[in-house]
Amino acid sequence: MIICQDIHKRYRSGHTVKTVLRGVNFTINRRDRIGLLGRNGAGKTTLIKLIGGVEMPTSGKIIRSMRCSWPLGFNGGFQGSMTGYDNARFIARIYNKPYKEMRVFIEEFTELGSQLRMPVKTYSSGMRARLAFALTLAIEFECYLIDEVIMVGDRSFQLKCQAEFFEKRQDRALLLASHSADFIQRYCNRAIVLDSGVATLYEDVKEALRIYAAL
Repeated sequence: MIICQDIHKRYRSGHTVKTVLRGVNFTINRRDRIGLLGRNGAGKTTLIKLIGGVEMPTSGKIIRSMRCSWPLGFNGGFQGSMTGYDNARFIARIYNKPYKEMRVFIEEFTELGSQLRMPVKTYSSGMRARLAFALTLAIEFECYLIDEVIMVGDRSFQLKCQAEFFEKRQDRALLLASHSADFIQRYCNRAIVLDSGVATLYEDVKEALRIYAAL
């Protein structure tokens, strides 16, 4: 499981301090599908980055007993001057995954062809999303962190992503930030509403969506 204990996050800019998260507490259990709801600027991306280890909380503690993905939707993990293949090779080395096996999966999943030999900085946002999905799925994480990007690409690619996350990996945990009420209701069993830095966990997804709609 992943446990967030009294998480606070503040950013300082000169003499100004902005508080994004205020005492966040919740647990992600195995097989949990938690929808993360909140208006723009509510702190959804910040919370996902904290859980993924991209940033550290100002105070509080995150306990991880599941292998957690990097935030899918956070493009800071790409090295722009490296090719798609080079980024895959780098990820394979970090996670001790056979590169040849990962390469085959990425080629089939992304359908980017010769573009995988080009620097990632030349990719369109859609191409980067395809590569990000493929790299994330190529590593068998126990918990996936997804920030707003599950519906990118054309219809066939969307269906491919949904099949990978919601059919083939039904035994994995998921934290999904999305503005789509239909998507959250269809795929999540619990939901968190972020408002004014405070996170409220709801066991009833429909109730969470009602609260979110009223913000």
